[in-house]
Amino acid sequence: MTSKRARIVLLCTSIQTLGNMPSSLQSIGILSPSTLSGTPAWSVTFSIDGKYLAVCFGNPNTHIKIWCKTSAVTSLSQNETSSNTTSSEDKQDIDICKQWKLISTIREEHTRTIRSVSFAPTSSTLSVPILASASFDGKVLVWECYPDATTSTNTSNDDTIDENTIENNLFEPIAQLEGHESEVKCLAWNTTGSLLASCGRDKTVWIWECYLPGTIGGSETTNMMDNNNEEDGGEFECLAVLQGHAGDVKSIVFGPSHSQWGEGDEVLYSASYDDTIKIWAEESGDWYCAATLNDVHSSTIWSLGLTPSGLRLFSGSDDGSIAIWKMYTANERKRLFPKLTGKAVCSTDGLWNCVGKLPDAHSSYAIMSIDCAPSRVGHGRVASGGGDNCINIYREETTTAITEQDATSSYTGPKFTIEAVADDAHDGDVNCVKWHPRDGTCLVSCGDDGAVKLWKYQRE
Repeated sequence: MTSKRARIVLLCTSIQTLGNMPSSLQSIGILSPSTLSGTPAWSVTFSIDGKYLAVCFGNPNTHIKIWCKTSAVTSLSQNETSSNTTSSEDKQDIDICKQWKLISTIREEHTRTIRSVSFAPTSSTLSVPILASASFDGKVLVWECYPDATTSTNTSNDDTIDENTIENNLFEPIAQLEGHESEVKCLAWNTTGSLLASCGRDKTVWIWECYLPGTIGGSETTNMMDNNNEEDGGEFECLAVLQGHAGDVKSIVFGPSHSQWGEGDEVLYSASYDDTIKIWAEESGDWYCAATLNDVHSSTIWSLGLTPSGLRLFSGSDDGSIAIWKMYTANERKRLFPKLTGKAVCSTDGLWNCVGKLPDAHSSYAIMSIDCAPSRVGHGRVASGGGDNCINIYREETTTAITEQDATSSYTGPKFTIEAVADDAHDGDVNCVKWHPRDGTCLVSCGDDGAVKLWKYQRE
């Protein structure tokens, strides 16, 4: 297959590629192979502890697959270690891939393409995963795993088992959230699992309050099968239906408010077919649109990526560009951007300003996915997947402090380097790419070809 990507030496003042690409991004395994049935893989998610991995698939073979990472690592024999054809490092990569065991395949409940899956950030506290799924059938479902899922026979290290034929379903639906009038496109949990947001083709964003088992307000049990009380699986209440976008809402993500918008600790970002990003904040129990970021992208914004600090936002668009946004406090807004002060909803509101743009991040193809590495992995890299079938890893070259120059035309913005590229990562659009929450060398991706792949990122 001919690559859609032509190697770019210099894209713009904000991004450049390294000539010798000292860092690398290599495929270390395929968890689910490419299919010939035309079934795309749309979304991939890790649990917060990195132990579980879920992927959702679209029509005509709509389903969800869930893997569990076992602790067993196949030891290298002396012959394997000394082999001239397979290095110890290669063997370790193979072992890492084999640690992921398919434990569940969900085919029930949803009747159309499943577009998004997201684990609640509670796996470590509950000891069992809770997963939300969103579908073009207009429904959001919340699933809970049986207590003994991790000890299922499917997690054995029997290499004779063809995992792709496993049809066990160890997850049970504990809630069905309805309200969207049509296709649901994306899901996002807040940091505590107390809120779940959904968005869709009906141009709305819904925010649900969640009382999950084992959390504040939820039941003490960690699984709905423990007793006969149906409410033990968790309660969900719609807090708000947010309207304001003029087109499909494609992507949403929660982030810290830094006390710059509303009274709440968190805000919600939404990206839309209308080429804008909206910031939603909470005050006195009500959610409102605190700001609209526009006039940067010229087409649909497919994806959002927020840094762990919540001070930097990346947006990927169908126009082929990635925009880099920076958060300023209310005092900085008044001092550095006096002309924009009148546009603030409240005098205490901060400001998001576009400080850089990567116009051809994926050779002018759409940016389908962006993910910022978690803070605990320690390297601050950004990954993106695009319509050119490729995955890029970016490194920021310069870190500029907030100064008066940010408000002047002479400020050229942050400089980013494409540090590693996986050409032809998928045989079609790369729909989603995610960093492992605890291992800064591991990523997972899925694409239009239906494949789910593990990747090893090696820094220079």
